[in-house]
Amino acid sequence: MEIRPTTDKDLDVFVDTVHAAFGRFPETPIEGGGLWWSALEMDRCMLALTADGRPVGTAGTHSFELTLPGETLVPAAGVTAVGVLPSHRRQGVLSAMMRHQLTELRARGEFLSVLLASEAPIYGRFGYGPATYTARLTVPRHKAALAVPRARGVAQAPSTGSDNGSVEVLRRAECGEILEEVYDRYRRAQPGALSRPHRWWALRAGQPPISPAPRYVAVHRDADGVPDGYASYSIESGTLTVDETIATDDAVFTALARFVFGHDLVSQVVFQHVPSDHPLRWQFADFRAGEVSGDMDWLWVRLLDVPRALTARGWFMDGELVLDIDDPFLGEHDRYLLTIRDSKADCVPTDRKPDLSLDISDLGSIYLGGTAPSTLVRAGHIRAHRPGAATLADALFRAERSPHCLHWF
Repeated sequence: MEIRPTTDKDLDVFVDTVHAAFGRFPETPIEGGGLWWSALEMDRCMLALTADGRPVGTAGTHSFELTLPGETLVPAAGVTAVGVLPSHRRQGVLSAMMRHQLTELRARGEFLSVLLASEAPIYGRFGYGPATYTARLTVPRHKAALAVPRARGVAQAPSTGSDNGSVEVLRRAECGEILEEVYDRYRRAQPGALSRPHRWWALRAGQPPISPAPRYVAVHRDADGVPDGYASYSIESGTLTVDETIATDDAVFTALARFVFGHDLVSQVVFQHVPSDHPLRWQFADFRAGEVSGDMDWLWVRLLDVPRALTARGWFMDGELVLDIDDPFLGEHDRYLLTIRDSKADCVPTDRKPDLSLDISDLGSIYLGGTAPSTLVRAGHIRAHRPGAATLADALFRAERSPHCLHWF
């Protein structure tokens, strides 16, 4: 078997192969773009070929920025289009491609890779761990009344905005630049969020609201008329489904929620991709108004260079831990002293006794602050070697807010 990099000339073969791997057929091109593979970077993709040159596997990466705790932006390789033809599965093709890909990413100087897992059991083998989570919130409209805030000094938002803001309904085709600008402001402050390069918006490659699928967009503007949030939605059979809600603060999200709850001829509202700890559920007059479902993992994280990754993110308290890290897929085992002072980390090899022993996939899960180390200790994945080690790790690895990722790739 040969694994080789692709060029633009390989696009059709690559697309046909990955579709065959999933038993699907490529979509018919849509006027104005919209095909997800149009955003592929062919110089970051690869094909696995048999000895006689037949393509049997694909894998690629996108060039993204990932927002870390502390609002630090770092490059991250977004692994995508991974597939092996059914006739060649369980023959080592996938493992060979993943090993080749990780080696290539390291050679490029990259220290983080991320992905969305089609099947959860697959990618833990290659050192990826689930790091952000998402859920669906379904709200019957007759139960959607929001309570008056109880905190002193918090004013109740009017029905169409927050403070002196306003909401305007536009068609998706009318507000592409607004969506791109608002999303970019949002993702820079949200741990776990990925960038959406301009070419994605220009090519309309992805899922709504990036794609050309017909959608209405509720755009929120602040008192000065500057867009600071949006909700992309469609209505079918009395259900208003919000594909994506982007808000630069909680008051804007509340204003957009009030807007969709007030839509006529709607029996229920469904919010896709809501963090499990989002405050909206607490804002209902009836706490049981919102039904949470589809709670699942979203962004998976893999560290390629532990010291660089740990020193890149922000930290919110001082302390130190000795981490004993096993990376069985790459055949590596290292021990590091993580020291945090004044929000900055130093991470160096050490021979001190470990505080925690963990797999590289476990480190990926706790890296963004969305999974508590103590949870993985209780699950039997991380070993704490002394009392208090897990509690200290929880405090050190926490983020300023829960990490969340909305971008599909």
